[in-house]
Amino acid sequence: MNVLTDNFSLYGKGFLGTVELTVYASLLALALGFLMASFRVAPVGSLRVFGTVWVTVLRNTPLTLLFFAVLLGLPRFGLVLPFQLFAVLALGCYTSAFICEALRSGINTVPTGQGEAARSLGMTFGQTLGAVVLPQAFRSVIPPVGSTLIALAKNSAIAGSFSVTELLGTYKTLNELGYSIIWTFIWIAVGYLIVTLSISALFNVLEKRWGVAR
Repeated sequence: MNVLTDNFSLYGKGFLGTVELTVYASLLALALGFLMASFRVAPVGSLRVFGTVWVTVLRNTPLTLLFFAVLLGLPRFGLVLPFQLFAVLALGCYTSAFICEALRSGINTVPTGQGEAARSLGMTFGQTLGAVVLPQAFRSVIPPVGSTLIALAKNSAIAGSFSVTELLGTYKTLNELGYSIIWTFIWIAVGYLIVTLSISALFNVLEKRWGVAR
């Protein structure tokens, strides 16, 4: 217990770092995932190809390798940003591929007649997608999107290996100070549990309010 009380500020700083990474990367992943899902069902062939390549490459690239590419590769091209921002980019882009596929699976559950009816009324592709298809698809993708964001929160632990302040990285300092490694990781696990259970609770509320009735 002493490891927590003696180093509460260190744990707090790491916990807040993890929360910030999770929130910012989740927002980026949701935005990019929505955009790529729109591309993948778009009537324009080049957009479909771009969306397919984006998802295929990111889903089949190890996240650690993506961190190396973003945090160590981009500065070589003159793009120098804080490491935390690089970590958000890596996490957000990686997770967006899975968000995209979850959204696309939801879009595929919407009857094709819905889109055809909207187009017969003169609605554009964007209007049909935003006003007709996505609101219906959203109801069925709440659980998988929630699970994906929970995975994102846990994946943020990789950022600690790249000089980004987050919860798992606190073990290095505490280990050097001689604290029990077991209790160190127990309290780290508690911190991640708080984050993931909060996300789970949020999506449970969303599912009860807007999800598909069972």
